[in-house]
Amino acid sequence: MLTLADSPSPTTHEGQRPHAVVVGSGFGGLAAAVRLGARGYRVTVLERLEQPGGRARVHRQDGFTFDAGPTIVTAPFLFEELWALCGRRMVDDVTLAPMLPFYRIRFPDGATFDYSGDPAAMRAEVARFSPDDVAGYERFMARSAAICRVGFEELGHVAFSSVSDMLRIMPALLRLGGHRSVYDLVARYIRDERLRTIFSFHPLLIGGSPFRASAIYCLIAHLERRWGVHFAMGGTGRLVDGLVGLIEGQGGAVRCGAEVARIDTAAGRATGVTLTEGTRIPADIVVSNADSAHTYLTLLADAGRGWGRAKLKASHSSMGLFVWYFGTNRKFSDIAHHTILMGPRYRELIADIFVRKILAPDFSLYLHRPTATDPLLAPPGCDAFYVLAPVPNLAGGQDWSVLAEPYRQAIEANLDATVMPGLTGSIVTSRMTTPADFATDFLSFRGSGFGLEPVLTQSAWFRPHNASSAVRNLYLVGAGTHPGAGLPGVLSSAKVLDTVVPDARIHA
Repeated sequence: MLTLADSPSPTTHEGQRPHAVVVGSGFGGLAAAVRLGARGYRVTVLERLEQPGGRARVHRQDGFTFDAGPTIVTAPFLFEELWALCGRRMVDDVTLAPMLPFYRIRFPDGATFDYSGDPAAMRAEVARFSPDDVAGYERFMARSAAICRVGFEELGHVAFSSVSDMLRIMPALLRLGGHRSVYDLVARYIRDERLRTIFSFHPLLIGGSPFRASAIYCLIAHLERRWGVHFAMGGTGRLVDGLVGLIEGQGGAVRCGAEVARIDTAAGRATGVTLTEGTRIPADIVVSNADSAHTYLTLLADAGRGWGRAKLKASHSSMGLFVWYFGTNRKFSDIAHHTILMGPRYRELIADIFVRKILAPDFSLYLHRPTATDPLLAPPGCDAFYVLAPVPNLAGGQDWSVLAEPYRQAIEANLDATVMPGLTGSIVTSRMTTPADFATDFLSFRGSGFGLEPVLTQSAWFRPHNASSAVRNLYLVGAGTHPGAGLPGVLSSAKVLDTVVPDARIHA
């Protein structure tokens, strides 16, 4: 029989595998379910929405398909591992198309930079902007590679369960510049301000300010170069469907429309969950892929310790996201798959979002055109887009029921006047997501897009632990725990479970 912690299993009977309940079906929850299934658990995934995927859900309307959340796949081997655990090949279910360039970055004066993983092409792009910075760029990439080896390859899937774990790696973090911000480290190597912007914006992809996020996140530049940037043909939702298929193939279940009201506990350990409609589901272990703040403040309202109300109130949440999804009745063939449109301000706009928490009249935008790679995501002759603007989270007090449409109109006017002339007369379908929707749909604390902000004092051991310090047999995965947001982060959080959750095959 499996024994977890110091108590007998409450649901396991002779000949029956121990039961694991996963709360939430984001990529962290789905990956956790696959890994637990491969280690001998019966797994039930509970999703409160009507489709799996969490932030990676799919919007389908008027013949268009829109990925609601993640659009960039990096470190694809983390997905491939999940298929391999089930004795299958990901390539048989999902096709990943490499992006070239990774991103096209455009400045207000019209200058563009094609960001790719080709070292020679990147040196040439840097030289176009500032020949004197080529050598500094090379040194920065060498530093990025060193940080990636430690911060991602060595520590990305390691549990930080005690302060001694943090103390052990602190010298290496300091040696690699982890006490600096991403922007500060980039600025040590590169002088041109536009190039500093290009090589420091990456923390925004995981909810952080380039001027506050630890320089450890400079690892992203090397991570992208080494493993590439990819797009899942058919949309990111194909990855969600593939993972659900793996779980069901293991004998597990994914239940949508099943909202968890609380995580049940007894004698300091998790014993299952109770749904909002009253059904109790017993479990040997519970894995929460819910927002970490929601886990501790709501699902564990009577039992939560550690990351309690006071600590969460004092924490820094990531920024909010305004996302406008739209389809057009014509092609905009000059738009790359991934375009980043820099606004007239960089440092000042970031401060408005993260520090002052005001909604500025200007913005920087990420424009996604998936039909550049997969035309089947829109009707013939049409294009599908989403455009994302970083905005303050709900701590800024903005009323999005009033602000959303004027803000969308301002973005539309900006795109029409710059890179998409004729846009206004071409739109045939449209929808929006605001920080208020993140709070309502994903129960995201402060409506943040990525959970806790990735600053040094909220990284590794300083984040809510993968093995809960408040309740035994409770584990956390997803953006709100170690190692953090982004697809590599949430997939790695599930990989951490391999080291902190007992293997049912061994202990049974």
